[in-house]
Order: sequence, then C-alpha cells, then structure tokens
Amino acid sequence: MKNVKQARFNMVEQQIRPWDVLDPQVLDLLSKLKREQFVPPVMQELAFMDMEIPLGHGVTMWQPKIEARALQALRLGRRDRVLEVGSGSGYLTALLSQLAEHVTSVEIVPELHAFAEKNLAAQHIVNATLALGDAARGWPGQYDAIILTGSVPVLPGSFCNSLNPGGRLFAIVGDAPAMQAKVITCTAPGMFEAVTLFETNVAPLQNALQPERFVF
Repeated sequence: MKNVKQARFNMVEQQIRPWDVLDPQVLDLLSKLKREQFVPPVMQELAFMDMEIPLGHGVTMWQPKIEARALQALRLGRRDRVLEVGSGSGYLTALLSQLAEHVTSVEIVPELHAFAEKNLAAQHIVNATLALGDAARGWPGQYDAIILTGSVPVLPGSFCNSLNPGGRLFAIVGDAPAMQAKVITCTAPGMFEAVTLFETNVAPLQNALQPERFVF
C-alpha cells in the first residue's frame, strides 16, 4: 500500500473527526495503531476506507468512524477491565487494550479467533485474553466496560448485570435497516441509564437473543 501514513491521517481527519470524535486520546491512538495489519491481506488497500470490511463467516470490521465513536463513548481508563463480544480481526481488541487495564475478548468462530490471536501477537499486545466461545447472551465476570461488535435485536439483561457501578456498555440494538447505537451506564447497583448515540446498520451477532415474533 502506498503512503500508509497519509491514508491513516486522512481516515482520522476526513472520516473520524467530522463524526464528532474529538477525544484527543482516541484520535491519537487511531493515528498510531496500524489498522492495515488487522485486515485480511487481500483487503489491505481498503483498510482506511469509509466502509465495512468483510472478514468471512458473516462478520465485518466496522467502519472506522463507528469504531472511533464506540471507543469515545466507553470513556476507558487505565484501571478498566473490558469485555468484548466478537473479536473479529482483533483490531478493536487492540484499540481497547491500549486504553484499559485488561480486555477479555470472546469469539465464536474458530478461524476468526485464530486470526485475531495472530494479529494481536504481531503487535505484541499482552493485556488481552482471547477466548473461543459464544458470549452472545452474556459471559461470566464483572466488567467496567462491555462492547458488542455485532448488532442484537434485543439486548440481553445479562450484559447490564455484568457491569460494575459506573460501568458502560456499548451496543447496537434493533433490526435492519434502522438500528440504534446506545451507551448504557450503570449508575448504581441495578440502576441503568441509556443514551442513543446514532443510527446505523451492522451485521448481527451470531446466536443473538431474538424477540418474541408474532405470527399471524
């Protein structure tokens, strides 16, 4: 790829900053972490484009601006322990790991789990634990931040209940074509506050909880 640094700079300045991502820590991280090294080799020319990148198995990497808005919304600190549902290529895992104390990332597809492991190892990231399993309806443990990398028609309550007081959850909720990106904060034990950030449409999480559908 020609002039990777310029392409990464353009991604930040032309896609991410105009989408209300103004947190200097997030912008700096996106400028430094090598997104092109987390995409499938045949897709490297598309690494900085304003588009989803297919990873196979019905999974895609989000548009860079959605990754950036999610990171900003989670307001991560160096003592935070994070749960990521859906490792994908490991790029978002890597971003999270640079802002938090530790990331537990769960991937259901063995091939993607292996791909993420390889990519994170190549970047020498040691504060992320990758697990192979199905976390679409929850995962054991208590966390300061949780992010679901696929959409869910309805949000399982188990995720909110896995937040520590003050914890934040980022999830894209709803059915295509109109889904809502939300950040849910645990304001006190058993108390939650939800804010809708934007509308989008992303691939669903495998085995996501389904709502009751009426059949006429």
